[in-house]
Amino acid sequence: MNTEKFEIVAKTFQGLEDVLAEELKNLGAEDIEIGRRMVSFHGDKTLLYKTNLACRTALRILKPIYKFEASNPDEVYEKMKAFEWDTLLSPETTFSIVTYRAKDAIADYFMEKTGKRPSVRLNGAELVLNLHISHMSCTLSLDSSGESLHKRGYRVGQTEAPINEVLAA
Repeated sequence: MNTEKFEIVAKTFQGLEDVLAEELKNLGAEDIEIGRRMVSFHGDKTLLYKTNLACRTALRILKPIYKFEASNPDEVYEKMKAFEWDTLLSPETTFSIVTYRAKDAIADYFMEKTGKRPSVRLNGAELVLNLHISHMSCTLSLDSSGESLHKRGYRVGQTEAPINEVLAA
């Protein structure tokens, strides 16, 4: 069984960071650090799955895979293109990432290497990526949650709710 520990980030609403940190502590998270609308911690793959299932105040559970500094969109593009994307994707893989220049970097990486590019898909992508940029610090993460966790699939359809389920919890 793989018990390798790695950094994990749980995103939440502002003001719920302490509550989320307590949830994570109770699930066995280590090295918990509270940030703005997020809590970082360390754990293994089992904890990654457990947090997706059990955290009531988390919106998404992310696994950081690449950190870099960039001062403008062109530098973000260059650093994203320098990542070894074939360790995660192939031209046959669908992926989703919101940041426009990051998407271009991934597509261009594969076009130069293979002459084909992976498909970008907003919904139902095989690999969902998250790029967080704060000042010059950039963190690329795998999104292990897929859709936001407040949409955990016990209902077929949803209607407008007066309050988000994470806030209600």
